[in-house]
This record gives sequence, C-alpha cells and structure tokens, in this order.
Amino acid sequence: MKKISKVLIVLMALVMFTACGSSKGSNSTVKIGVAIYKYDDNFMTVYRNKLAELFKAKNTDTVTYELTFQDGKGDQAEQTNQIQAFITQGVDLIIANLVDPTASPVIINAAKSADIPVVFINREPPEADLNIWAGKTTYVGADARQSGTFQGEIIADLPNHGDVMIVGDPANVDAQYRTEYSIKALTDKGYKVNKLLEQRGDWDQTKGQEIAAAALAQFGNKVEVIFSNNDGMALGALQAINSSGRTVGKDIYLVGVDALDEVVTLVNSGKMTGTVLNDAAGQAAKAIEVAQQLLDGKDVESHYIVDYVKVVKQ
Repeated sequence: MKKISKVLIVLMALVMFTACGSSKGSNSTVKIGVAIYKYDDNFMTVYRNKLAELFKAKNTDTVTYELTFQDGKGDQAEQTNQIQAFITQGVDLIIANLVDPTASPVIINAAKSADIPVVFINREPPEADLNIWAGKTTYVGADARQSGTFQGEIIADLPNHGDVMIVGDPANVDAQYRTEYSIKALTDKGYKVNKLLEQRGDWDQTKGQEIAAAALAQFGNKVEVIFSNNDGMALGALQAINSSGRTVGKDIYLVGVDALDEVVTLVNSGKMTGTVLNDAAGQAAKAIEVAQQLLDGKDVESHYIVDYVKVVKQ
C-alpha cells in the first residue's frame, strides 16, 4: 500500500508540474510591423483599417497581435528606414506596401538576414525579387491587368473616340498594367483609340483634378473618356469635368479603380460611368491568412491573387 501511495504522489506532482509549465505560453505577443506607402491614399486607408480590425479579431486569451503602423509619406528612403527599424526591434513579421516596388530586394535581403518573413501587399514587386527568399516572401494583391481590362470593357459598349489616361505612377506595375490593358480591351474589340494625353497623377485626387482640367482645357470636346488608374484621381477628374460644364454619362465617360464607397454611390447615381472593385477587405483577409502561415513556420507561395469585380450602375 505504501508503494502505491508513493506512485500516486509522484504522478500528481508530474501533472501539476506540466500544468504549471503550460501556463508559461499564455499571453504571448506577436509583433508585426506594417509599412504603408502613404497614409492619405484613399484605398490604403481602407486597407490598413481593415488589417487592424481583422488582426484585433484574432486576439485570444493566449495570443495578442501587436501591430505597429508606419506612414512612408511617399518617400522610399524614409520607408526603408522604417522597415529597418522594424527589423532592429525584432518584429515577428513585416507587412509592406512599398512606395517603390523595385526597392523590394533591399527589404527582402535585410529581412532575410534577420529571419523575418515578409508579406508584400497592394504594390507588386518584380517576381524575380520574390524569389530571393522563396517561401518566406510573398505578394498578396490583385492582378492589375484584370482591372485595366475591366475598365476597358466597361467603356467598350459606349461610343469612344478620344481619351485621357491619368496614370498613378509609371514606375508602379499596377499603373502600367491598368494603363496598358484598359486600352487593349478596347482595341481587342476593334476600337481605334486616340489617346490624347497620358500623364502621371501619383494616385492623388488633387493631381487628378489638375490633369483632367488641363486636358479638358486643351482638347475640349475631343475628350470623350477619362481612364483613371484609381478612384482618388477619378474623383479629382470628376471635379474638373463638373467645373468645365460637361456631364458624365451625357457627353463624357469616367472610370476608376478601387470602388471606394463614395465612388460606388456616384456610379449608382449615374455621376460616374464605372469603377472596378479592388477588394480591400478580401485582400486584407488573405494577407492575414498568409501571414499566419508564415508565423506558424510554414512556407508560402510567391503570389496570392484576389479578383477584381466590375462596378457599373445597377
């Protein structure tokens, strides 16, 4: 009987020790650095708010996701310093919306040296760069070629002669593809496109207004379509159109990309021709899903694509 009693005591002690040991893993904090190219970008404001919301929803009694956001202010040098600070601070993961996607090798190599995986969002780095650290570096976003094609298809069934292209940033692959494929969608359907102007607007509403106003002043009624690489610049173009005395849907067409709430309302009221949904919520959810795989030590694919959706008047 005494032997059994001693065995029971030892077993109980082991159980108590194990339970006590498991409590050490409670309340762990996962630190994530999030670099946004520019806070005052309409779409990225929606995106970063969604990231914060969805990560907060993942918090439990045992795990807390601590996000540190930084505003790159459209300056790649400043953003690179911000990301280097994340690395120095020892974050567990970096989410990067780069000012200049061609700067990705510097970011990837620095993160690789510290064994910190990277999820690039919204602005796609060159594929060769993602291969620098395959499995631990990825891009989550949409295929900009699809958005450009959808813009062109929205216009394709409408009379079209002369157009103006307001380009976000010629160095950005999204701007390049949206510009190229919106026109390609028209020419593929047999339209002869007369491009009156193509000018850089840096995704900015004020610049969109200035470019459209200058184009309307220079070309007058020859401008029949304005393609904008994003909704922010399209809103600026709409201001210029209204100020010039012209009317969207009557004597000019205007399309953007992002499907911001304000723009969807304008489309449904006939004050804009159309836009293309750049799904911030869907992309944020996918980015978090992929980030979690990396945090769990798993390898990931180089690309995760979320489809665009045409938005026209219902």
